[in-house]
Amino acid sequence: MMVKQIYIVRFVTPAFLGDAEQNGAWRAPPFKALLRQWWRVAAAKDHGYDHAELRKTEGRLFGNTWLKDNFSQSQIKLRLDHWHTGKMSAWVEAPANVAYPEIKFPIDANLYLGYGPLIRNKEFRKTTLNDKLNAAIQAEESNSLNILYSDQSKFSVGVILQLIHWFGTIGGRSRNGWGSLFLEGDGVDGIEKFHNLNSIVNELAKPLKDCLENDWPHAFAKDQDNQLLIWKSKRGHSTWREAMVELAKLKIAFRTSLKFISSVGQIAERHLLAYPVTRHPIKAWGNQARLANQLRFKVTRTTQDYIAMVYHLPCGIPNGLLDALSKTERSWITDQQFGVWQSVHRILDAHMQRI
Repeated sequence: MMVKQIYIVRFVTPAFLGDAEQNGAWRAPPFKALLRQWWRVAAAKDHGYDHAELRKTEGRLFGNTWLKDNFSQSQIKLRLDHWHTGKMSAWVEAPANVAYPEIKFPIDANLYLGYGPLIRNKEFRKTTLNDKLNAAIQAEESNSLNILYSDQSKFSVGVILQLIHWFGTIGGRSRNGWGSLFLEGDGVDGIEKFHNLNSIVNELAKPLKDCLENDWPHAFAKDQDNQLLIWKSKRGHSTWREAMVELAKLKIAFRTSLKFISSVGQIAERHLLAYPVTRHPIKAWGNQARLANQLRFKVTRTTQDYIAMVYHLPCGIPNGLLDALSKTERSWITDQQFGVWQSVHRILDAHMQRI
């Protein structure tokens, strides 16, 4: 028996969601990818955090052409009511300047968190939408999300949708909080209900040290006191813009707290957060290597205000990057990464509150 559910998807912050021609538009495939992303987190524990077994189950559930014994179509169908182009054809937000200790002038928080989809227009000396994107989806734009799935999957789909409602973002620079989603419909509760439902997340969490042993993000993290590494702003904001400024300030604070004291071209503490790092390449990794940011940002809202959120979905440095380093550098990462993340968490604790 198949179950159909309909949700209203609303963007809390602008979404840089481009199609094949880089036109900002509503499209179903990114939402399907978002379902798969959070399904992996929800299902990883049941598969012993074995990525190969998880991938097989994912293929059978979401469809595949590569399982020799079980080619299949997706058992979860997803449809948006429309695929309209985004309504934001120009960036009209006023600069929200924040201080950056390592440079002499303030920078626009929007540009800092959205560089790529957003660019600095040198001629007019302001932040503008990248003309390669053509359009973006502005905050408060909405669509109907129709999901059809087997009733045997009802519980897992419900968990995934709740996780997306609390933590989901989509599109360009989504790890920095752009494209933050808000779901309206049966079975999803706002962040104000988190304490009543946090068993959902606790069951998907592991100690930070254990998370760092796998090179793919598979669980929420807990600290040494068994507290979830999830934060929210100490006070609500009146607009999503204010919440994004808070996130920009936080990112600047924890990144600049990690200084470059090693020789040029060698790995340093800040490289463990994300790579590449502007003006500080690692010789062995060059300019093409990529290490995604493990700290994810989200802006959500309640009936009264907007809330800035940060959560840690950690993993170790991918094997492909480790293999390019010397034995000494690999040992340095093993010795340092846990302490580096603890120092970042202390900064978040000072500026935000655990959820």
